Amino acid sequence: MRTGIRVRITAIAMGVVTVVLVLTGWALVASQRHTLTANLDDILRTQNRSLERALPEHRDLDTIVADEDGIAQIVSADGEVRGSTTNLSGQPALPLPAVGATAFSTLRLPIDESDYRVMSRSVDGVVLHTGVPIDDVEESVAALRTGLLAAIPAVALMIGALVWWLVGRTLRPVELIRSQVAGISSESLHQRVSEPAHDDEIARLARTMNEMLDRVEDATQRQQRFVADASHELRIPLTRMRSELEVDAAHPETADLAATHRSVLDEVDGLQRLVDDLLQLARSDAGTAARERAPVALDELALAEAARLRVSTGALIDTGRVRAATTNGDRDQLARAIRNLGDNAARHASSRIGLATDRVNGEVRFSVTDDGPGIPAPERARVFERFARLDDARAHGSGGTGLGLAITLEIVRRHGGTIVVDEPDGGGARFTVSLPAG
Repeated sequence: MRTGIRVRITAIAMGVVTVVLVLTGWALVASQRHTLTANLDDILRTQNRSLERALPEHRDLDTIVADEDGIAQIVSADGEVRGSTTNLSGQPALPLPAVGATAFSTLRLPIDESDYRVMSRSVDGVVLHTGVPIDDVEESVAALRTGLLAAIPAVALMIGALVWWLVGRTLRPVELIRSQVAGISSESLHQRVSEPAHDDEIARLARTMNEMLDRVEDATQRQQRFVADASHELRIPLTRMRSELEVDAAHPETADLAATHRSVLDEVDGLQRLVDDLLQLARSDAGTAARERAPVALDELALAEAARLRVSTGALIDTGRVRAATTNGDRDQLARAIRNLGDNAARHASSRIGLATDRVNGEVRFSVTDDGPGIPAPERARVFERFARLDDARAHGSGGTGLGLAITLEIVRRHGGTIVVDEPDGGGARFTVSLPAG
C-alpha cells in the first residue's frame, strides 16, 4: 500500500518528537529523583552530625532526633544496638558500612512498610545510622511521571497535526503543478504551469517544468515537421516513378522502356540515399549511432574525398592547403561528414572546390570551399536544418536530400566539435569544422 509524502513526513515527525520527548522525560524524571535524593542526603548529613555531637551526653535518642518521621540508631562495632529512636525500638541493627566509611542506602523498614533513605557513618568505634522516609520523593517523581505520560502523547499529536497542516500547505503548489502537467496532452503542449512569485524550491520546480515543456514542445514540433518533410520527400520520387510507369502503360506503342528503366533506377537510388539519411538521423536522435574512438587522420580523408570529387564532378579540386591533422573519433562517421560537405560543394560550385585541413591551437580544422552563389548571412543557420532548401539552387533536381548538412552537424557535435559557414574572399561558401586535436 502506497502512502503519500504528507503521511510519511507527519509519521516521521511524530515518531521523532515522541522519541525525543520520551528520552527527555526519562532524563527529567531521573534528574528530579537525583535532586530530591541529594536534598535528603544533605538533611541526613546534618542529622548525623547532630547525633555525633550529642553522642557523649545522650544515649536516649528520643531527645536527640526531633523529627518524628526520622529514625536513628547507634550500633557498636560488634553489631549490638546501643540506642535508637522509639520507632526503631526492638529492631535489629541496620546494615553496617565498611570500617571508617560513610554509606547512603535505601532500605524498606518494618516500621510502616515504607522506604527510608539511610546514612550510616562510623564514629569513635560506633556506627551512627540516621534516616528519613522517601515517600515525598517517590510521590513527587510519580506525579512527574504521570504528567509526562499524559503530556507526551498530547504534544506528539499536536506536533503531528501542525506538521500535517504545514506539509499540506507547502505541497499545495506542488499538487497544483502536478494537476496542471497531468492536463497537458500532445494537443496542448503550449500550456504552462503556474509559477509562484517567490523564489524558492517550488518556484524553481515550476520554472524547470516550464523549461522542460518548452523543450518537449519544440522537439514535438520539429518531429512533426520532420515527419511531414520526410513524407513529402518520399512522395515526390514515388509520384514521378508512378507517372512514368502509368504513361508507359497507357501508351505502350510510344513507350521508351530503356529510358523509363534508367529514370526509375535513378529515382530508386535517390530514395535509397534518402532512406539511409533518415535512418542515420533516427539513430542519432535515439543515441544509438555507432561511434568508435580511434585516431583519425583528417588529411587522409580529405585527399580521399578530393579523389572522389574529381571523378564525379567537373570542378577543379584544390587540395593545396591540406595539412596533417589528426583527431580521435569514428572514422566512418567523420568520412561521411566530409563526403556530405563535398557533395554539397559539388552541387553549388561554379568551377572550383577547395579542401583544407590544419591544426590550430589544440584543434584540428577541416574546411570545404566552393565558388557558388554563397549563402546569405541571415540564412546560414538554417542550412543545417533538416530538409532545408533556401533557394532554387537547392531544388530537388540538384540531387540532394536536404539532410546531408543536418547529418554532418550531428556527427560533428557527437565528436565534441563545431561547424560554421561563412563567405570566403571572392564569394561562395565555406564550411569549417573544428574538432579536438588527437
